[in-house]
Amino acid sequence: MTVDAARPAIRKEERTLGGLISILERIQARYGYLPENALRKVAEETGYSLVDIYGVATFYRAFSLKPRGKHLISVCLGTACHVRGAPTVADEFMRQLGIQSGETTTDKEFTLETVNCLGACALGPIAVVDGHYFSQVTKEQVSKIIAKAKAGLDKIDIKDSPNIFPVSVSCSYCNHSLMDPEYLIDGYPSIRVTISFKRDHGWLRLSSLYGSYNIESQFEIPIDTIVDFFCPHCHSEFIGAMKCVNCEAPMVPMIVRGGGTVQICSRRGCKEHILDI
Repeated sequence: MTVDAARPAIRKEERTLGGLISILERIQARYGYLPENALRKVAEETGYSLVDIYGVATFYRAFSLKPRGKHLISVCLGTACHVRGAPTVADEFMRQLGIQSGETTTDKEFTLETVNCLGACALGPIAVVDGHYFSQVTKEQVSKIIAKAKAGLDKIDIKDSPNIFPVSVSCSYCNHSLMDPEYLIDGYPSIRVTISFKRDHGWLRLSSLYGSYNIESQFEIPIDTIVDFFCPHCHSEFIGAMKCVNCEAPMVPMIVRGGGTVQICSRRGCKEHILDI
């Protein structure tokens, strides 16, 4: 890859943090990670220091400085999880996958990482697989978690799951809120976006409950259709940072108000989603 490979991802008007995140998302969407020479080109073209760019790239777990596997497993080793046996859980993941933390299996199926906190201390030990949280994990459960990841993680039932919660999101380009308090889905303000597929172009509203797949659309979207998503305010297209681990369709990123990103699969009928806060 030449140093000019990052140029198509860079828009000089993107001078905000959200703009920098969207630049990095587009680079990662192309390569699957953030190559060093591409980040140097971003610094040159935007005026951001390389230190600032690396700070963003390492802060959000959705980004990677080296190629990742199809499935990402994160095991928390923070204090609350540590005292409940998290090191033993992490060691078991390493043993069964045959890799150390920070490594990827030779078949490119799994990448394993250990982190200091996943924000669910009371439920530790915690493991997160492709954005799905597993609480109070034991050594004996590791093989089942790996098997579930290979098979595809199941849909979460809104009524039965205690881990469903609302998120408020905005456009990564103009930073305008995408929330519509006058149009409720699942009893919460919906997320309003513009979509396009085939010859249809209109509105789509998504549930703001993370884990819910309820939507309402101006047009009927056939199952298996890949949909293009746009901001209803600045009309920028939401270009995913990565491909779906289940169906390889582009993931659609939005900025979580307060810090972080949420990504959903652009293929109608696919349930893949990732929250990074």
